[in-house]
Amino acid sequence: MLSLKNTSTPHATRSGALIALALMLAACGKQGATLGEGSSEITGSAGAAGAHQAHRELMKCDAPVATLALVENSNGYTVSSSYNLPSSPVPLIRLLAQQSGCFRVVDRAAGLKATIKEQELKDAGILRQQGSTVHKGKGYEAQYSLTPSLSFSEQNAGREVGGLMAQIPVLNKFVAAAEQVKLKEAQVALLLTDNETTEQIAAATGSVRVTDLGMGGLVVGKLGGAGGAGWANSNEGKVIAAAFLDAHNKLVVQVRELAAKDLPPPVATKSGNKG
Repeated sequence: MLSLKNTSTPHATRSGALIALALMLAACGKQGATLGEGSSEITGSAGAAGAHQAHRELMKCDAPVATLALVENSNGYTVSSSYNLPSSPVPLIRLLAQQSGCFRVVDRAAGLKATIKEQELKDAGILRQQGSTVHKGKGYEAQYSLTPSLSFSEQNAGREVGGLMAQIPVLNKFVAAAEQVKLKEAQVALLLTDNETTEQIAAATGSVRVTDLGMGGLVVGKLGGAGGAGWANSNEGKVIAAAFLDAHNKLVVQVRELAAKDLPPPVATKSGNKG
């Protein structure tokens, strides 16, 4: 008589659980992340050298159309999650706005406060008066303002999936693993206002949903690392970053149709070129 022994290892059991959960979620239509056709990485830098290591699907403009200030949403941001996310998504969006080349970004946040402090120190006689390279009255106005909104939720889908698996032979062994399943969803909007006329001239929404299997932080979907301003430290942050990238790309489609305003002189570079 042939004797069959259970040779499965804890690793194999865990892998089986992941596969089973993925199949169950696919059947429920709840698996994966949708952000156009691409991933959701937000990384790299922006500056005098242009956009460096920006996401390959980041939509761009051939030239800036206006100076832009990012404005905190006065209504705050709705975040339902156990993870301690950064308090504001504005730094992340500022990186997107500068990398796209659609705007010249002016600071109305911590950088502006630091500038005002330097002027106060100069007025108090603490800083040098002669030869100073920072003078009053040379700041650039924000011709447009961009206001973000954010709604993030984390839903416990483990109970629903676990209930289904409990009724299926073999898969019922993985009910405990199923209880770790979370659905993470972010819905965002970007609102663009002309500061001269107060008219809202463009608006765009973005959204993304992923399935977090809760095992070692695994996320099922196309989310890559979402760098910048602390948003890469959790799956929650990556979901939010993905949604803002989605909204930004939709906004660029509208911005490309706007006539450029009269812009201030571009920043000088070491090579002697400007822009």
